[in-house]
Amino acid sequence: MPLPLIYHEDYSPEFPAEHRFPMDKFRLLHDYLVDSGLTTDQALLRPEICPNDILALAHDRSYIERYLNGDLSREDQRRLGLPWSEALARRTVRAVGGSLLSAEMALQHGIACHLAGGTHHAHFDHPAGFCIFNDLAVISRYLLEAGRVHRVLIFDCDVHQGDGTARILHDTPDAITVSLHCEQNFPARKAQSDWDIPLPRGMGDTAYLKVVDDALNYLLPLYRPDLVLYDAGVDVHKDDALGYLQLTDAGVAARDEAVLRHCLGRDIPVMGVIGGGYSKDRVALAKRHGILHHSAARVIGCSQ
Repeated sequence: MPLPLIYHEDYSPEFPAEHRFPMDKFRLLHDYLVDSGLTTDQALLRPEICPNDILALAHDRSYIERYLNGDLSREDQRRLGLPWSEALARRTVRAVGGSLLSAEMALQHGIACHLAGGTHHAHFDHPAGFCIFNDLAVISRYLLEAGRVHRVLIFDCDVHQGDGTARILHDTPDAITVSLHCEQNFPARKAQSDWDIPLPRGMGDTAYLKVVDDALNYLLPLYRPDLVLYDAGVDVHKDDALGYLQLTDAGVAARDEAVLRHCLGRDIPVMGVIGGGYSKDRVALAKRHGILHHSAARVIGCSQ
């Protein structure tokens, strides 16, 4: 089975070159995965734009309209940290559509990976931390309300806590939020996930991987989810500009393979989103994000 990979050309709109958010990393990730022979451009699945009615399962309708119309308040613009444009607004709803498509492909094939996604700081009625709409919360609410799944587990390994996801889904008992994050990092005010696993600054490969294995060995049999949403943030890497952990390339690959094997070994479908990653060396960053997709290909290659 070829690995379902989801991408769209809208993902890297024109953006200020000096901005600290690496908007071109999505295009560079696409180029890296094609150049490395993992996929072809023709094989990539292109998503539709996520409809407002689906966004509204996790977000306030007036907030959706304000953002799409470019009417955010100055305070919300400050919280977000991204300059508004029509292209960025289109990219935003297209990327949520991409995460939805990735979840659908995972339910059909057992595994799928997005070349974007993981916008876990977006809240019900406001943006934050480069995140506008929360794809993880939208997917969870959509699949649960449609009866496609009875329980979903979000395993968020971004270096920053998934505070928006935790707050949006706090009253959705069948969406289990799990956040492994550096304790002393953004956001300053943490939310309460179902399972928060705060990590000390400077943690390296061996200790981190033990936490991942212990968490999944406990949580997956406990909840027996019908789908795992895996946020594979690479801001845990030692060279990340905004993270304070010390994982190497090999450590990130071992993490990704461990998460995917834990899920597939229990016949639990899993979809991966790339989450956070920040570096001035955008080509190196794209390759770092590509560890997820290459790890997924290795895992299903071994399982066939």
